[in-house]
Amino acid sequence: MKYIIIGGVAGGATTAARLRRIDENAEIIMLEKGPHISYANCGLPYYIGGVIKDRNKLLVQTPESFNARFNIDIRIYSEVISINSDEKSVSVKKIETDETYTETYDKLILSPGASPIKPPIPGINSPNIFTLRNVQDTDKIKAFVDDEHPRTAVVVGAGFIGLEMAENLHLIGVKVTVVEAASQVMNMMDSEIAAPLHQHFKEKNVGLFLEDAVKEFVPNGDLIDVHLSSERVISADFVILSIGVKPDTFLAKTAGIKIGDAGGIWVDEYLQTSKKDIYAVGDAIEFPHPITGKPSLAFLAGPANKQGRILADNMVYGHKRKYTGSIGTAIAKVFDLTAGITGLTHRGLKALGIKHESTIVNAGSHAGYYPGAMQMIMKISFDPVNGKLLGGQIVGYKGIDKRLDLLATTIKNGGTIYDLQEIEHAYAPPFSSAKDPVNQAGFNAENIIRGLFKPLSPFQFKKRSIKDSFVLDVRTAEEYALNSIDGALHLNVDDIRNHLNKIPKDKKVMIYCAAGLRGYVAARILRQHGYDDVYNLSGGLKVYKQAMAEQSNPIFFKNEVKIKNVEETIIPITVKKIEVDACGLQCPGPILKLKENIDNLSDGDQMEVIATDPGFFGDVESWCKVTGNKLVTRENNAGEIKAVIEKQKKEVFQGLQAPLDHKTIVVFSDDLDKALASFVIANGAASMGKRVTMFFTFWGLNVIKNANKPKVKKDTMGNMFSKMMPGHAGELSLSNMNMGGMGRLMMKWRMKDKHVDALETMIQVAQESGINMIACQMSMDIMGVDKEELLEGVHIGGVANYLEEAEQSNLNLFI
Repeated sequence: MKYIIIGGVAGGATTAARLRRIDENAEIIMLEKGPHISYANCGLPYYIGGVIKDRNKLLVQTPESFNARFNIDIRIYSEVISINSDEKSVSVKKIETDETYTETYDKLILSPGASPIKPPIPGINSPNIFTLRNVQDTDKIKAFVDDEHPRTAVVVGAGFIGLEMAENLHLIGVKVTVVEAASQVMNMMDSEIAAPLHQHFKEKNVGLFLEDAVKEFVPNGDLIDVHLSSERVISADFVILSIGVKPDTFLAKTAGIKIGDAGGIWVDEYLQTSKKDIYAVGDAIEFPHPITGKPSLAFLAGPANKQGRILADNMVYGHKRKYTGSIGTAIAKVFDLTAGITGLTHRGLKALGIKHESTIVNAGSHAGYYPGAMQMIMKISFDPVNGKLLGGQIVGYKGIDKRLDLLATTIKNGGTIYDLQEIEHAYAPPFSSAKDPVNQAGFNAENIIRGLFKPLSPFQFKKRSIKDSFVLDVRTAEEYALNSIDGALHLNVDDIRNHLNKIPKDKKVMIYCAAGLRGYVAARILRQHGYDDVYNLSGGLKVYKQAMAEQSNPIFFKNEVKIKNVEETIIPITVKKIEVDACGLQCPGPILKLKENIDNLSDGDQMEVIATDPGFFGDVESWCKVTGNKLVTRENNAGEIKAVIEKQKKEVFQGLQAPLDHKTIVVFSDDLDKALASFVIANGAASMGKRVTMFFTFWGLNVIKNANKPKVKKDTMGNMFSKMMPGHAGELSLSNMNMGGMGRLMMKWRMKDKHVDALETMIQVAQESGINMIACQMSMDIMGVDKEELLEGVHIGGVANYLEEAEQSNLNLFI
């Protein structure tokens, strides 16, 4: 049997090696138009960045070593220019000599791979503009970097290769800018999962221009000016094009082989093309997606290797092994972060009209109490009826690959979210948690299917109706002080049961916490107390803030000439510094550590804090602003965030306080019109989600008396005051034009005619809105007012209670 394989690398080389292992007598010829037949193209960016030092390690097999081991006739610099399927022959041109010859075959295997997309942008063929697809491309870029010592680079395209190139150029000191026409990097991921990558660009000081396509490349001396559709211009020493790739189908098309709807070479389940005895593998083929059944492409080495093995068996043993397709499992290192995807995303499922639900899990790479735990964000999508797992996405620092593999295996085997719950993983504190993030994702999904809570994506939350929704923040006071959502009522999850009267039942209750877990607990409490329309923000404030933040990082680097051999005189400064280890702690853990240790410092002393909660990078800056301390330095190194804080001399640390967004009102009068004004203002503020405290003193006590109060035994003076004062809100007089009570009746009639609520109704609304009403104990004693005479829910307190509330207030009224 004579086999001809066109193209090497993953698909072709694997097919050849497997053929020889199962058929020692076969004649196998491999034709490759380039000099390399088997190389690690996924490792090319890391050689440019110096992570892989030895170029030879990229060459998995040389023609000589491959021939020596597998006895395969390898012909490099040999380009197949045509296929004659009727005669079962190929025409081959020797590139070095231009000589052409014909070679016959019994079975032909196409492995042409994919070619870079190079759109007709003006100036795209300018010098110093490179693509990266093979070893030759790598050598050109590496030589330029080593010889020219470029200072700046632009990477066009933010897919896997583009981001890996950006990382490796950044690693060798090049100032990098990434330009992407889409609204996010890694466009195959959902937006909220890509958002942490965008924020990481800011931490690394790497430029990122999103939703801005390249319009033109213009040479400018030794530089390239990249003109964008926004009319902005970025100047750089060189450009890397990573716009994408497309299946190389030229040879197949000229041979009359069927090209599929997705643009790849069509193959059947045995990897045979539309022409008998012609097969195809690798990046050039298309195949039905295992989940959707629709034609799809997979530019991945893993599927290509598997196809090669299956194909070799089918050609030798007959068509028995079926290729089932790829679900597109891929992973990439993006600076210190790792991003992975498998199956279909929410965006992809929505576009295909496939009914699904999604949930987001924030979890640690291993047990939080064991040092070095790093946070990850995991999103899964699933069928809301049978629980079939449809897709998964993860971004984080450690342990991403192992979780992604579990999700991919479950999807490929047609598994469900219930299978995720039952996955038995290797557990010890340094490696995982007893309840792994994958297990937790399964539990979350089941809770959604069973209707235990309703998930709310960050973008659904953003579009909420202020009129119809009520936002509830269930984090701690320390967390709330650092950042919150405008209009949210703050209630610690542990206090909700005691303050149900502050949460309306006639609105959509939208709950959020830091990561989602406490929000779920709060949702369960409310649901079991008669609240039906309750939602939990998926992924919590951590995901929401990243998704709603500015996603681009538009930096314009200057192309200054580096000045070498300049010695700087550094004057050492002796500063007392304490070190605080907050690694493994999740928010608000690191912030509480700051709060605990700041008192140990003297003015001017510094504290170095190390944490692994990604939110700490932003939180520590907010904390310093709130407390008046100075953030000296802050860096993120492989997910370990190190910050140095200096205690300021002029500030006295008071601990974290909630934002000054509280409203306090002292109600001194029992005039009807003044009482009305008090409750109009109070109810208005409460309707905007503000916290409101009303302090009733002296004559103001009459406003909050119960109309159906019991008889209370009083002393002589108390009885006198009781007879002279109004008995409840319905008996209050006007401050002007009362006219023996006639004015009061006219006012009530006028209010009813103009559809203005009566004072009694306003008081009821205030109670239902959770407005804190305090009756002054001293005034009660003087005026002879007993606790039993007041409305239910009114608290008894003193001036200290009022002042405590006023300290948190940015509005204080005396009425």
